[in-house]
Amino acid sequence: MIKKTFNRILFILITALPFFQSVYAETIEVNFVFVGEQDHPALLGVKQGLEESNLQGEFLNQKYNLDIISTENISTHDFSNYIAVLTAVDVDTYKKLSANLSSIPIFNLSLNDNKLRTECIDNALHVIPSTHMLDDAKNQWKKKKSDSNVIAQAWHPSFVKFAARDLNKRFKKNHEVTMNDFSWSGWAAVKMTADTVARSQITNSEKMLRYLKTELAFDGQKGSNMNFRETGQLRQLIILVENDKIVAEAPVRGIAKPPSLDSLGILNCN
Repeated sequence: MIKKTFNRILFILITALPFFQSVYAETIEVNFVFVGEQDHPALLGVKQGLEESNLQGEFLNQKYNLDIISTENISTHDFSNYIAVLTAVDVDTYKKLSANLSSIPIFNLSLNDNKLRTECIDNALHVIPSTHMLDDAKNQWKKKKSDSNVIAQAWHPSFVKFAARDLNKRFKKNHEVTMNDFSWSGWAAVKMTADTVARSQITNSEKMLRYLKTELAFDGQKGSNMNFRETGQLRQLIILVENDKIVAEAPVRGIAKPPSLDSLGILNCN
């Protein structure tokens, strides 16, 4: 009986071996491109996200690559092989990229321009908060603490909740600087894309854009499922800081109306 069972298991393993060998051999390669200056802090976040995605990818047969180009080389560069374009550029350059690469997600990692959100560019994904979001966050807090002189940020190096402490530690160890709004945005853009690849096996840029705009649920070490509005803006918690110390988070409990992430920023297209 034992011998029969052993032989049956052995037969199953031998029969299945070619399948597992085939699966193991098929490594999915996913390519990102960063457009901007090489000293921009958003690029450090992109590199952090890439490293973490590749660590996860070792177990999933997925490999993530990054090209870096300056704005001067946009017109001659071939963008056809990228899952997403990550940008830290001026408004005009961002609009040109979005118009010329209409089927590719164009992540905005640096521009807080309100008008860019109201234009609702189809493939624009704004990870960095808009000025409107930051102002709404500050105003909510001032309704509770009128004499407070806070600033509103997407990220802060002393944020510790929701595994943020670990992300800050990893980033500081790798890059010897603290994570800021731009570097968090770069990390988040890469991670939400790579997590989508891992979950859905999507490697086509057009399908990725559709998924990110309609099905995304991304924590981003901020403690809630973030997703994109029709404006292309990422809904997200905002950190309120006074004298370089975190004093609160927005939406501010008891003040925000509605009491959700939709109390921050522009909700709809023009």
